[in-house]
Amino acid sequence: MYDLAVFWEWLGFGVRWLHVITAVAWIGSSFYFIALDLGLRKAPDLPPGAHGEEWQVHGGGFYHIRKFLVAPERMPEHLTWFKWESYSTWLSGFALLMIVYWAGGELYLIDQSKAELALWQGILISAATLSIGWLVYDRLCKSGLAERPTLLMVLLFGLLVLMGWALNQVFTGRAMMLHLGAFTATIMSANVFFIIIPNQKIVVADLMAGRAPDPKYGKIAKLRSTHNNYLTLPVVFLMLSNHYPLAFATQYNWIIAALVFLMGVTIRHYFNSLHARTGNPTWTWLVTALLFLAIMWLSTAPMHQPLEEAEAQPMTATEQRVAAAPGFAEAHDVVLGRCSMCHAREPVWEGILWAPKGVLLETEADIARNARAIYVQSGVTHAMPPANVTFMEPEDRAAIVAWYRAATE
Repeated sequence: MYDLAVFWEWLGFGVRWLHVITAVAWIGSSFYFIALDLGLRKAPDLPPGAHGEEWQVHGGGFYHIRKFLVAPERMPEHLTWFKWESYSTWLSGFALLMIVYWAGGELYLIDQSKAELALWQGILISAATLSIGWLVYDRLCKSGLAERPTLLMVLLFGLLVLMGWALNQVFTGRAMMLHLGAFTATIMSANVFFIIIPNQKIVVADLMAGRAPDPKYGKIAKLRSTHNNYLTLPVVFLMLSNHYPLAFATQYNWIIAALVFLMGVTIRHYFNSLHARTGNPTWTWLVTALLFLAIMWLSTAPMHQPLEEAEAQPMTATEQRVAAAPGFAEAHDVVLGRCSMCHAREPVWEGILWAPKGVLLETEADIARNARAIYVQSGVTHAMPPANVTFMEPEDRAAIVAWYRAATE
């Protein structure tokens, strides 16, 4: 089992690496085509059906790009599809969700102080949220609101805020942020899989059959692509938030998430305006800065239980089993002596105001709950304490290793 813990850490790292690579490819192509679309200009020599053109220079050469609003007169011999970037990002993200938040659900997913749920119930809620958002959003887009895009965006924002609040009623703050990001990313990837690519395939089929493609399919795809453009930056923030307890381990974390979505709108509006050559809306800088200051202020509201309440809360069955393992007393003393001055509800180490990564190591339940992380960070590796500032001795690390291996045999 202890070898499995090492394997599991590397598996998580590998899948996270894959997820970042595919996300970079997807976001890069998405941002590029939005900028390209907004920068298209009319020209007198455009062929029939062409909406605009753009000249670009990169890599020592010039590119001449033209966009056909519906389709060209005939099917080109070579056609590049942009879809696997989206699919690979979602699939790798879903795999990472299972590795971190399902397999590690008792630590990272469920907050027993909010809702007393079994692990399988938390996993079921986790999986359900990914599909519910898409179904509601897709119904809104098909309800006639596509003709009123601003109202549609406001309703989508309301849906995201509501989902953030609801997730926060059952999940840890860290899981709430991550699931809200996954919820949004699922909408984005589903837009590609269920709407954008199928509509493009209909247009291609019409071209191959010699029929005139219906322009409505391009219009629908353009709306969904625009939504994806405004949702991208908040999703990146939410995916990174698990590294910053000031974002997730606060009383108002779901409001922070809501403000991040507004920041995504102001940032993208600025760049979209520049690319479209419609102006330089520097007012968005001020609005973005004010939103960020509001987030910083909200983050100062802590969410942790007082130490007395945490000590009085009964341990789960898993925590009891880990705490009963041989060597727990020795490991417990090591963690309290070498780690708890920083990983506390009120840290006493100078310069540390909040527990790093939101990890608390004060009570027996805290230590039992974080057993694998302690084993990997301070037993197998010397990552913690950083720079060994508390002078953890080799025998201290050996005690942690012995306890974890006894608990997982």
